[in-house]
Amino acid sequence: MEKILIVDDSILQAAQLKAILEDEYDITVAQRAEDGLRWASDENFSLILLDVVMPGMDGFTLLKKLQEEIITQSVPVILITSLSGVAEERRGLILGAVDYITKPFDPLIVKARVNTHVKLYRYRRQIEQQSMTDQLTGIANRRRYEQYSAKKWSEAIRLHVPFSICMFDIDRFKVYNDTFGHPAGDKVIAAVAQTAASHLQRSTDFLARYGGEEFVALTMGDTSEQIFGHFQKIRQEVENLHIAHDPSVAQWVTVSIGGVTVIPERGSDYGFYLKIADTILYDAKKKGRNRVIWANETLKQLREKK
Repeated sequence: MEKILIVDDSILQAAQLKAILEDEYDITVAQRAEDGLRWASDENFSLILLDVVMPGMDGFTLLKKLQEEIITQSVPVILITSLSGVAEERRGLILGAVDYITKPFDPLIVKARVNTHVKLYRYRRQIEQQSMTDQLTGIANRRRYEQYSAKKWSEAIRLHVPFSICMFDIDRFKVYNDTFGHPAGDKVIAAVAQTAASHLQRSTDFLARYGGEEFVALTMGDTSEQIFGHFQKIRQEVENLHIAHDPSVAQWVTVSIGGVTVIPERGSDYGFYLKIADTILYDAKKKGRNRVIWANETLKQLREKK
């Protein structure tokens, strides 16, 4: 069921809107603009119904803040108002509102406009999802990763929790492609992606194809020792697929993994730690491949014993 947020300081008006829509939608009501902003940032809403006239922060100000936030700027906002002036309507549309509903409410008009904008939002999400998905593997692509990493890095700074960046790729993949051909190589990339994805299914986990045979994974909340052990299991599961490699270089297809866990502070540079993870990945390759090397919160290395 699609979720709608109603931001209205009037208990009566919010109740009327909820009564009109609750048969078809999951409704959340906030009576203060500040609460509305918090709810909108923490939940996935398909539409926001926003009263223009509220004490303190008014609807126009809240709309401006919603449009400034990456998390909420794509969520459609319908303004609720008794203001009939063209200037007010123009102001709302310039700030990013998609429509107006005037008071007193006509239930049929409310439902029709809400249904229209929820359907448009759902369709846009489907198109965006397709553009954010790697077609070969079905996991996130580089574009989606860049958006997600920026958002989650900021969240980790705000919550002051451990954030782990992992880079891994398929060992001697060029040799595999040269030996078995690119179609077989594509199947290997997909198999590795799905194996890793099956172990990264929590809401705090993220996996993307970084490029070619290289992948990036992000997690939040785990200590370096926990995530180091987790990626050891992933490395072993890839080896356990027993995909035959060119016997001149290896028996099975394997991956090398490098990563770092940090508790980021305000001003911390995500790119710096990504480079550390990438450097450690290539250290794992130099040490013999098919292994995990990790940097803990003090940048001390944890090495898989092989």
